[in-house]
Amino acid sequence: MVEVSERAKQLLYESTICDMTLPWGSGYQNQDNILPEFKQAGVNFISLTVGVDRMSRVDTVRHIAAQRNRIIRDWGDTCQFVESVEDILKAEKAGKLAVGFHFQGANPLDGDINMVEFYYKLGVRHMLFAYNQRNQASDGCHELTDGRLSRFGIRLVEEMNHIGMIVDGTHCGYKSSMEMMETSSAPAIFSHSNTMAIRNHPRNIRDDQIKACAKTGGFIGVNGVGHFLAEDMVATSDAFARHIDYIAELVGPEHIAIGLDHVYYLEQQHARRQANPDAYPEGYPPPDWSGSYLGPADYPSLVQVLVEHGYKDTEIRGILGENFLRVAQGVWK
Repeated sequence: MVEVSERAKQLLYESTICDMTLPWGSGYQNQDNILPEFKQAGVNFISLTVGVDRMSRVDTVRHIAAQRNRIIRDWGDTCQFVESVEDILKAEKAGKLAVGFHFQGANPLDGDINMVEFYYKLGVRHMLFAYNQRNQASDGCHELTDGRLSRFGIRLVEEMNHIGMIVDGTHCGYKSSMEMMETSSAPAIFSHSNTMAIRNHPRNIRDDQIKACAKTGGFIGVNGVGHFLAEDMVATSDAFARHIDYIAELVGPEHIAIGLDHVYYLEQQHARRQANPDAYPEGYPPPDWSGSYLGPADYPSLVQVLVEHGYKDTEIRGILGENFLRVAQGVWK
């Protein structure tokens, strides 16, 4: 157990902590318990994955409707559904967990560019284009090919820029993500990605992807999954901080955020991977998963390690949430 200093405790207390990625599919185990854990840990904003490539447009709309009602009606005493940076800050002041939405994959659009604005009005604020495999917009990071964006994908970047939805290169193929960032007129992000230089995994990103992202004004949300953090695939605060250190040295700490991608539904996750070997071809360990995922309880040790690595208070507050808020303030409309 990491001993947390008074400085780290104070930073946790005074920072606006934003986590870019919490998977939130229909019927996931333990959903009634996990948001209170994030709130208890001091997290102020969490973005839920409410659409993925395996979901149809109809399934996605139904899921969004159900989750909006769940958050607003059932959990309104402790959670607040948010659509702006101002909403996030108001929720923090009210002592509530701010909750937003995003997509992991463009298939919920069903090939219809007009759905971008529709989903934005339902609260979806960032979207990655493809989840590991090729779809209509983009190549995925686990495809044998490394294709560029499709014509639809290019139009999708332009429409998202117009509407105010943040473009996300996570899970996408290398060339697709690079073209995505070159095309975007607004800051682009990798909401939950780690560095390939430290952990050579196809899901991680290269130095030139990191530099291109920073050039747009965006950020890399460092991921808390052990498979992507270290060769031994064990998730620790030290392993997490190594990726932060690398990105900070490469482009500066102002281009770093957090996207833990915490898995709280272990049996379902393993079953999905077994059933979809093309989407998860390598680098995904079978059970036992102990030590495989950082979660809300790890935030104190994460901050303590950043303190020990010599980051300034302003830099730590930026990594914990202010870098995300800056980008969101500039892109969301």
